Amino acid sequence: MSTARLTINLQALASNWRALDAKTGVETGAVVKADAYGLGAGPVSDTLAEEGVRKFFVAAAEEGAAVRQAVGSGPMICVFSGHMEGDTQLLLANDLTPLINSPEQFQLHQHALPNHPFGIQLDSGMNRLGLEPADWAELRPKAEAMSPVVIMSHLACADEPDHPMNQQQLRTFREMTEGVAAPRSLAATGGMLLGPEFHFDFCRPGIGLYGGLPFADAKPVVTVDLPVIQVRKVAVGETVGYGNSWVARRPSRIATVAAGYADGLHRAIGGGIDTFAGNQPCPVVGRISMDLITVDVTDLPKDPERLRILNGHQTVDDLAEAAGTIGYEILTSMGNRYSRGYVE
Repeated sequence: MSTARLTINLQALASNWRALDAKTGVETGAVVKADAYGLGAGPVSDTLAEEGVRKFFVAAAEEGAAVRQAVGSGPMICVFSGHMEGDTQLLLANDLTPLINSPEQFQLHQHALPNHPFGIQLDSGMNRLGLEPADWAELRPKAEAMSPVVIMSHLACADEPDHPMNQQQLRTFREMTEGVAAPRSLAATGGMLLGPEFHFDFCRPGIGLYGGLPFADAKPVVTVDLPVIQVRKVAVGETVGYGNSWVARRPSRIATVAAGYADGLHRAIGGGIDTFAGNQPCPVVGRISMDLITVDVTDLPKDPERLRILNGHQTVDDLAEAAGTIGYEILTSMGNRYSRGYVE
């Protein structure tokens, strides 16, 4: 093993979907955008389809084509970016459902694919994507006459349960969708945890499927093993890494492992993070560089062949907290250099 190994536990993924599905009395879809948060849209979507998922969500039409190849005909695949110029043939060939975000997109879709299914995305206050209330009020009679298959919006502060924005968006979404016939959706992972009033007709979890917060009960889905290239002895007072940022306070053994910020293990992570030899923590020391991380293995009885940085003890959110970011970014930053494997 000359490169770091990323292992995705598809059974844990399926278990997380089942656990989230059990929290509602409505249909549960799945967000598999950004190559299923970096974990592989094909295997992830296939696993979730076997669990019974019939609504998938992607960011762009190109992503939707990859998911369609994985799940086959049948499940709905919705595209958050809607109907963009140049998307028409991809939408048609892969039976993708654009979520219309503007009057201009509606006109494009009506002209290019008048008989093709579409959904509506509404802006309930996040000011990112979707039809604003005035645009929706004007467009609604025409849109409803063409029978949209879903109507949805997105919460800005769902990971903060007490934030007043949640109730504000809930009220706005209810007002904007009162009397619609199409299935409605407001909740992703965070919204599912806010309670039944946010669930509407279906929910669409994302990060919770992959082992991340705010779904605190999620099973870890990803493990990352780092091969040890070299172990060296470091005397008291000697330094390790760029900027002399770590100084040995005892005679030490330092392992250099093959991974770094080019692999999504951000330079900002720094101190306070461990790697693991079995259950034995071994602290990361010095700065994380592009391809290499240095680890204090002095307390191990023998030199390790590999060390694990993501496991049940240390999650993507632990790495994210150390880096001053969120688990989403850690997952989606893991690049192509990993040797990847899937376990059931």
